[in-house]
Amino acid sequence: MLDTADTLSPVFLDPQQLLVAFGTIGLFVIVFAESGLLIGFFLPGDSLLFTAGLFAAQGTLSLPVILAGCFVAAVAGDQVGYAFGKKVGPALFRRPDSRFFKQEYVDKAQQFFERHGAKTIILARFVPIVRTFAPIVAGVGTMRYRTFVTFNLIGGLLWAVGVILLGYLLGALIPDIDAYLLPIIVLIVALSFIPIVLEWWKSRKRKALSADR
Repeated sequence: MLDTADTLSPVFLDPQQLLVAFGTIGLFVIVFAESGLLIGFFLPGDSLLFTAGLFAAQGTLSLPVILAGCFVAAVAGDQVGYAFGKKVGPALFRRPDSRFFKQEYVDKAQQFFERHGAKTIILARFVPIVRTFAPIVAGVGTMRYRTFVTFNLIGGLLWAVGVILLGYLLGALIPDIDAYLLPIIVLIVALSFIPIVLEWWKSRKRKALSADR
């Protein structure tokens, strides 16, 4: 499983190669970056955590260490994102598009907040892109800091600890799961994008209804 010759995709997108190249510390850094830094939205958070759990099941990584470290990194990342949103404020919504930033990402996070309220901080953990921008939008908005911290702790626990444990349990229960790793990762990525597709479809339907009136 740790064969570096097994190249499935560029190192910054392949969770196996990321763990091989950067190890436990790299895992923590990536979870932190994807949780609240603008540059982290493209990183493979869900599949990386799941693969880390598989590695732990094989004894390559320490389960207690990655559980604690990823939880702390996820929560800390959101805290930084919230602070950034507080500091930048409305200027974030006027920021021009660039190679790594698209205004539509902020809009998606804002729409998520409008539909789900404070629960967005938990739900967004399982939605790529929105996961990165949700704490920033929370900081820009009117969410109380205490409320944010509470939901951040719950969301960080469910996401970081939950996905790692899922990978660990499957790795422990299924012999030679290495052979199925690529399709499993593809499935995880596909499932994680379902909420985005649903939001897009609902938004399209709302616009169509508004146009008919």
